[in-house]
Amino acid sequence: MAFMFEKLEVYQKAVDFADEIASLTEGFARGYGFLVNQLTRAALSIATNLAEGNGRFTKPDRRNFFTIARGSAQECVPLIEVARRRGLLQESVASVLRERLETIAKMISGLINGLDKRQ
Repeated sequence: MAFMFEKLEVYQKAVDFADEIASLTEGFARGYGFLVNQLTRAALSIATNLAEGNGRFTKPDRRNFFTIARGSAQECVPLIEVARRRGLLQESVASVLRERLETIAKMISGLINGLDKRQ
């Protein structure tokens, strides 16, 4: 791994999540392109903002990108719920995805809190 952020467990989980969302949304019925687009973009935004935040030099910049990443994780929640309600995702799959998002969001909060504690 060439970049330091690639060693972060939360980054690895975020990439895995985005990849899983990409796979799952390939099977969505026609007419739900809007949902596929929004969900895949939000899922990928988690990892990309973690990466970009780690490339920033100032704490406020890093915090901003980590906050955006956490917001993207939360953005995925209603999108998954709509997909579940439309029958595009099974209840069990939606539940697992929500649990993974909760874990990722907590880990990102830990990164943000860690920044606040550093000098």
